[in-house]
Amino acid sequence: MKIGFIGTGHISKSVINGILGSKLKINKIIVSKRNSKISSELKRKSKKIKISTDNQDIINQSNWVFLAVTPTIGKIILPKLKFKKGQTIISFISTIKMTELKKYIKVKTKIIRAIPLPPISLRKGPVPIFPPDKQVRNFFNNLGTSVEIKNENLSLNFWSTSSMMAPFYELLQTLSEWLVKKGINRSDSQKYITSLFIALSEDAKINSNKDLKVLVKNSQTPKGLNEQAVKELRKLGFYKSLNKTANSVLNRLKKSK
Repeated sequence: MKIGFIGTGHISKSVINGILGSKLKINKIIVSKRNSKISSELKRKSKKIKISTDNQDIINQSNWVFLAVTPTIGKIILPKLKFKKGQTIISFISTIKMTELKKYIKVKTKIIRAIPLPPISLRKGPVPIFPPDKQVRNFFNNLGTSVEIKNENLSLNFWSTSSMMAPFYELLQTLSEWLVKKGINRSDSQKYITSLFIALSEDAKINSNKDLKVLVKNSQTPKGLNEQAVKELRKLGFYKSLNKTANSVLNRLKKSK
């Protein structure tokens, strides 16, 4: 199978790195030269990767086409491109919905919206896809964990929570910087904080069949340090702010046209 990527940013790079480390049988990966640094870096990793300066050429050569540009760029370039009947088109574009994608693509193709995140390069993490599709599900199951969604409006909620990636990294950076200011060298502080949150996340995943409230409760002891921390953050409105921000992102997605 030959696949092509229109847009060669961080997400495309992560997906392609995941593919290269997987058991997926991909004969050729065509990437756009838009980001010459990333495309050149990818080309050095595998003979399967080819660079194209023309988006239409990428479409012409590919069985599957991945749309990985910003919404603004997408609205400019997609109407000008000619897709092939029977192709599989997978869009990573956050605010261009299915009805609009169909208007741009015009011909009868399989169109899937997907939400990959950078950990896909490690073949880890969830990948929500809409609408459900066996082939695309199996593809992303080789790169992480596919989550099939039957309703596009519901899929917007997953797009919203995916916006918490940068805030999560900001949390790690803030706590690491706090340790540095307390006299811990940066290497040790970052190693400790990242390892701590990896362990907590893995524990949460293992216990994800339970209500997460159980984890919150079990991680505290009466008058203990964790009890103090969670109570103070609740009082400060930290968790309510997360909900407020998620709702704000969701509203933006709902209003996008």
